[in-house]
Amino acid sequence: MSFDVTSLIDRYCAVWNEPDAVRRKALLEAVWTERATYTDPRADTVGADELLAHIAKIRASRPGAKIVRTTAVDLHHGVARFGWRVVEADGTPLPEGIDFVELAPDGQRIERIIGFFGPMTAI
Repeated sequence: MSFDVTSLIDRYCAVWNEPDAVRRKALLEAVWTERATYTDPRADTVGADELLAHIAKIRASRPGAKIVRTTAVDLHHGVARFGWRVVEADGTPLPEGIDFVELAPDGQRIERIIGFFGPMTAI
């Protein structure tokens, strides 16, 4: 079976949506390298435990919200990108963001994510 980067990204998004902390950790460990990093405008984490703490904080501040992938996943040279948005529990969508994902050398797990919030600004 060939590797499917879209499936990897969807499994990563499922981590953010999982309400159970034990299950969330297992889901993340399946897609995340040991020293993987996650950076966005509000966080800079190293390893699964730091990212899990950040996700727990975000989930607590937005109960019932979900991360929804909004674009296809683009991939070249071991780097992927995809659009996403948060949808609040009442269905209210928030502005889209974009994540850039560096895959591990084996191409099967995530080594680094850099996320941006909101649309890009035209000049």
